[in-house]
Amino acid sequence: MIALAIVVLVVAILLIRSLFTVVPEYERAVVFRLGRIRESAKGPRPIIRIPGIDRVVKVSMRVEAVDIPSQQVITADNVTVAVDAVVYFQVIDPVAAVVGVDRYRFASERIAMTSLRSIIGRFQLDDLLAHRGR
Repeated sequence: MIALAIVVLVVAILLIRSLFTVVPEYERAVVFRLGRIRESAKGPRPIIRIPGIDRVVKVSMRVEAVDIPSQQVITADNVTVAVDAVVYFQVIDPVAAVVGVDRYRFASERIAMTSLRSIIGRFQLDDLLAHRGR
């Protein structure tokens, strides 16, 4: 009898945990029901989801820092320089980040690398050294 009560208690706890997803203050949840977005992003609060039917994707709303590895860039006067950078970005629209872009963090890093090479390639080495901070 005690074993049956323990099994029922464990099953009840697992069922309750699978029905609720807690979204913290710094995240938003995009809920897909059978592949379609249910509503706008939800949070911060506990949300109810149907196991097997709903899929929850959590998106961080905090400012994220991404380290851009060292890049070999050719300047306007054909000098090769090595540059690196740090990119800070923040997700403003979680639905657009999940639905509109495949792997938005990876995409942000790659666009930053491309922009870095493009901008530095416009200048001559003397201009780069004179205006490093800018």
